[in-house]
Order: sequence, then structure tokens, then C-alpha cells
Amino acid sequence: MNSDQVVTRFAPSPTGYLHIGGARTALFNWLFARGRGGKFLLRIEDTDRARSTPEATAAILKGMDWLGLDHDGEVISQFDRADRHAEVAHEMLASGHAYKCFATQDEIQAFRDAAKAEGKSTLYRSPWRDAAADTHPDAPYVVRLKAPREGATVIKDAVQGDVTIRNDQLDDMICLRSDGTPTYMLAVVVDDHDMGVTHAIRGDDHLNNAARQMLVYQAMGWDIPVWAHIPLIHGADGKKLSKRHGALGVEEYQALGYPAQAMRNYLARLGWSHGDDEFFSDAQALEWFDLKGIGKSPARFDFKKLDNLSGQHLSAMEDEAVLAAYEAFRSVTGEDMLHPQKRDLLLKAMPVLKTSAKTFPQLTEKARFILADRPLERDEKAQGALDEVSRSILKELTPQLQNVSWDRNTLETVLNDLAEAHGTKFGKLAAPLRAALAGRAATPSVFDMMLVLGPDETIARLKDAAT
Repeated sequence: MNSDQVVTRFAPSPTGYLHIGGARTALFNWLFARGRGGKFLLRIEDTDRARSTPEATAAILKGMDWLGLDHDGEVISQFDRADRHAEVAHEMLASGHAYKCFATQDEIQAFRDAAKAEGKSTLYRSPWRDAAADTHPDAPYVVRLKAPREGATVIKDAVQGDVTIRNDQLDDMICLRSDGTPTYMLAVVVDDHDMGVTHAIRGDDHLNNAARQMLVYQAMGWDIPVWAHIPLIHGADGKKLSKRHGALGVEEYQALGYPAQAMRNYLARLGWSHGDDEFFSDAQALEWFDLKGIGKSPARFDFKKLDNLSGQHLSAMEDEAVLAAYEAFRSVTGEDMLHPQKRDLLLKAMPVLKTSAKTFPQLTEKARFILADRPLERDEKAQGALDEVSRSILKELTPQLQNVSWDRNTLETVLNDLAEAHGTKFGKLAAPLRAALAGRAATPSVFDMMLVLGPDETIARLKDAAT
């Protein structure tokens, strides 16, 4: 591996869906590596066997796939590397950076109770730290790392700046449990080192862990990665994002009808900025993204901003790309596959549809005139627009459309002439025409619908409405 090559990783725990905070962490790592010709790796931190499930791993992979966050190499399982983690713990034992602790849970609790009663720190101080090997009993033990007792540890963080933690606040963390299994705190360091991770970009809830994890790097003589601890995401009310704020899992946003491009753009802006730019392409994000642009304060999730960006992305996307994403949306929401004829009509109408919708459910509503089959079901407003006078005008219009050129200018002339003949303006005819063509009161323009549907279908729908 090129020593100058940037290597980042995303390391989720497979205990549920890919939540929005995890998705943003993955995106930041992906943007940083991909924008620098580096590697983006994926590790599943599945050491918690009771809570880790294959279904959750599949959901994480599916969420990343939808977001378009491709990773290099195979997916790495932390659990599968337990022997390597234990090997490192024993190396630290041999070098004197770690020690065997034979204290029982009862003894540790008694120490803490006594310290609390005396108003002292309850941070456990093991009597086995400097005990000679010949005093060791034949009993179960954990392997603890020897943390410095004096001075301070400085975390040089690319986002938070220098963060200083007093060493008397650090405990001798457990690296190997009494059953020989490694702890998460050890496993993370060993995996990051072995994977060649140069930049550890993760949530700032891990910031305190960095001080303890640095001790493993130092004990093993390994290079410490660049730390970048990013603030968490809050809801609009300023509180930590939770279910009460709405959708949490990435797959929920696909089902809500947001295109992946918009989601990437919005997530990138949650806590990172490039000047005043709000709307940008993937190419721009890859070129611009850096760690300096990440703020220190929690970002606030705002559905209105997401909707706005989503609308801009739909408008900017190629027609075929919108249609492909729309078909994927229909699939995840359990809708039927599109009939080839309707697919063709949707593609024909896409320049109109994509500029008037912010999400795919809105696009569905605008496309009702294509998706619906005759005889149309009309909503209450549309039905109200088809009074006796309106139906008679539609009946009069039908033969006038039989043999005309099917272009916008001709259709506008025919409809305006008809309105004038009835002493009114075209606007008065629009409501019954929308009702006849789409069964809805809110639709694309009458002329856009007529041009997409073509003469035969348009006339057939007008006849249905006129009777």
C-alpha cells in the first residue's frame, strides 16, 4: 500500500438499520477517501454476538448501496479477527505495557464503594498492576493496559482541535476479558492499524475513547491515525436525533421518495460546509470536501431543507435517471412494475414532471394522468368541476380535436377559440379539462397532458367525462 495513500473506514455495529448519523459518517469517509484517490473500507463491528444479526448487516449494506457509497475490498468482520486482537494483547503483556489483573467483580465493587464513601475518584486502581509474576494465583484474569498516572494525553483532532485529557482520568482499560475474548476498545485499534487506516473520521461520542485507544498505538509503536471527531446530528428542536423526529433509517428515506443524489447532498451539508453552497453535485462534493469544513456544533436535521434540495436534484437529473430512481422507489414501496407503455409515457412527460415535484410521491401525484387507467376515478374536487355546462362544452370539443395537428399551438388555438365562443376565457375550461384528463384538480398543464397522452387517449377521456 502506498504510504501516502489516504485510507478511511466506516465501522458500523450490525444491531439495526443504517441510521442517518451512520450514513453521514460513511459519506464523510467516502468523500474524503474518494476525493483523494484513496481507499474507503468497510468493517462490521460484530463482536456483540447477542445483538449482532445478519439481517442488520444486510440492511447496512443495502443502505450504503442505495446511497452509492461503494467500498474497496471485502467487508471485514471484527469478530473473525478475535485471535489477532488477543495476539496483540499478549504482545503488550510481554513488553510490560499491559498486566494480568486477578481482581474479582466483588473486589472492584468494594474498591469503588470505599472510594465513594471517602469522596475519592471511583476510577479502579488494580493492586495487580505492578505485582510480580510469582505472586499471581492460578485463577481467571483480565489483561489491562497500563495507563499513565501523571501528566496529560493530547488528542490532536482535525475537527475539534487539540483536546487535552488528564491522565489521572484514565483507567487501566481491559483489553482481554477473563474468557480470553478481546474488548471493543482493543479490537478497534488493532483493526484500524492492520487495515492501514490513516484517518479515523467518526462521531464525537468516540472522542473520549481516542485518549485510551492512543495508548494501544503507543504501546505497540504504531502510527496514530489523524483523528476527526464529527458532531452528532440533532433534530430541529436541538435534541439528539431519535424516533420522535421522524425517519431514522436510510431505507426509510428511499421509501419516502428522496433520490439518493439529494440525500448525499443533504447529508454532506449536515455539519460540513463549502462557503454558502447548498446545492451541489457529487463531483463538486468530491472536489470540495475536506476536514476543515466540518463544524464543531451539532447539525440540525431539517426536512424542509431536504425537500428543497430533493426538488433541485430531481430537476437537474437526466430524465432516464429520474425514471430509474422512480422505478426503484415503486419497488421498495410495494408498487407494481410499470407497464412498458406507461414507462414510455412517463419518460415523455419527465421534463414536465421532474420540475414540479420535490419527492417521488409528489411525482406520482403529478403523473396520475399517466398512471391511471380508464375509466378514471375522480377526486371530489375534480368531480365537482364536471357540472352540466362543463360536460356539454367537452362534448362540443371532442369532434373539434378529431382531425387537428397534435401540437401545442394548434391545441391552444382550438381551446381558446372554444372558450371565446362561450364568452369566457380558457382558464374557466381548465378545471373540467383537468378533471377529464387526470381525475384530479391539481395536475400539470392541460396542454402538457394532451401532448403526452396523444389524440386517441385524450379524446377517449373527454368522451368519458362528457357522458
